[in-house]
Amino acid sequence: METSRPPGTVQRPVAGGDLAVEVRALRKVHGRGAAAVTALDDVSHGFRTGTFTAVMGPSGSGKSTLLHCAAGLERPTEGSVLLGGRALDRLSERQLTLLRRDRVGFVFQDFHLVSALTVAANVALPMRLAGRRPDAGRLAGLLTRVGLHDRRRHRPAQLSGGQQQRVALARALVAQPDVVFADEPTGALDRASGCAVLALLREAVDELGTAVVMVTHDPQAARWADEVLMLADGRLVDRLAGADVTADTIADRMAALGG
Repeated sequence: METSRPPGTVQRPVAGGDLAVEVRALRKVHGRGAAAVTALDDVSHGFRTGTFTAVMGPSGSGKSTLLHCAAGLERPTEGSVLLGGRALDRLSERQLTLLRRDRVGFVFQDFHLVSALTVAANVALPMRLAGRRPDAGRLAGLLTRVGLHDRRRHRPAQLSGGQQQRVALARALVAQPDVVFADEPTGALDRASGCAVLALLREAVDELGTAVVMVTHDPQAARWADEVLMLADGRLVDRLAGADVTADTIADRMAALGG
């Protein structure tokens, strides 16, 4: 039975620094009238810098909707989201885009790499799109951190799935974001590749002070986190932290929710 944290991590209470993201009384309804579906129902939580949070729940529980609203990709029907202390509902679409570009990184199950670009160019792409020249030293350091400096001139088709996801993670970190949102980042990977990606997310938290918010269905992936939030029917129904964040405990709580 699994009882310890993943190798190289430290068991500690959830403390962290300032709030990177805060959601307050979030409600998200899709559709109208009889066809309306409530994806989130009065969800409130603060995600601090330097902490790793896993979000779990049965299919349709609102996990991805919470992530999208917290990241400013979707606007909630009611409630508010504060990113770095700024209320997203007060921002125009352009202001929101600029804030996401500068303060947020994204990693998805599908890697979303540009096939015609090299590894180095894919990582540098957010900076290029922002009209900023990537710092060569930082770029080289990120590629070394994710173990791909020797493949910096390769294209995505020449890489394994795990390597492509590491490129996507380096791209998410290149702008030094306050928070990285990861939606099932290990879902398309084998166990060894998934562990490598999770170790890098953990490293971003512990060494860079980034907040990581990860949606996952996998208790083995969630055990890398400092806290685990559990959703059911759009509501926050359970939270695990500290010594309770083990794969066995997570699996038991998920089973109780029907996940």
